[in-house]
Amino acid sequence: MRLLLHGLGATSGVWRGHDGAAPDLPGHGSAAWDAPYSFTRHAEAVLPLLGAEPATVVGHSMGGVVGLVLAAMAPDRVRLVVGLGIKVSWPPEDAAQAAAMAERPVATYDTRDEAVDRFLRVSGLVGLVAPGDPMVDEAVVDRRTAGEGSGWRLAQDPRTFEAGVPDMAGLLAAVACPVVLARGEHDAMVTHEQLAALVPDPVTLPGLGHNVHVEDSSAVLALLS
Repeated sequence: MRLLLHGLGATSGVWRGHDGAAPDLPGHGSAAWDAPYSFTRHAEAVLPLLGAEPATVVGHSMGGVVGLVLAAMAPDRVRLVVGLGIKVSWPPEDAAQAAAMAERPVATYDTRDEAVDRFLRVSGLVGLVAPGDPMVDEAVVDRRTAGEGSGWRLAQDPRTFEAGVPDMAGLLAAVACPVVLARGEHDAMVTHEQLAALVPDPVTLPGLGHNVHVEDSSAVLALLS
């Protein structure tokens, strides 16, 4: 079994074309809003999806951190964790910005196009996913249909930004299974050197950016062998 975990601001739709179970994490996509949010609570939400046989967990960005927490939580049910594009360096200003994002009120947009544009920018999918792509449907909400008034909003709860800064060294020390940390060559969120300070053999995938799983599913598949 493969469990596929999306990043902050994205939805399970980013795993289209990949083989595995891909849930929406709490506060994203079709999942309920359930603050407060943390890596541990995300891991607890997807724990029931693990079967009797040990699974391979592939997580992008925040989802990669959740995968590590899951492996530490259920060591007998996870055989491998692959973390893609995890931000591992958090200067104080970056942590403060995330905390400020979590405090923002839910934004309302006049049109679906405006809400979709915001979703694509938040998730880093601009240029990778077309505004009319079906995967966008679960990322935006018509507030009239939801009985909330007029306009559109993101399906993402702004409070999901409160998950905080991961203790990568501590998580890696707590995980018994093999871990692969990978990034795209052009990923501005994390450098090869930062990953090399955590694991002996990080992988940089040539020609790819932050959303490597959307850009080239075959490159991700090669990491699982």
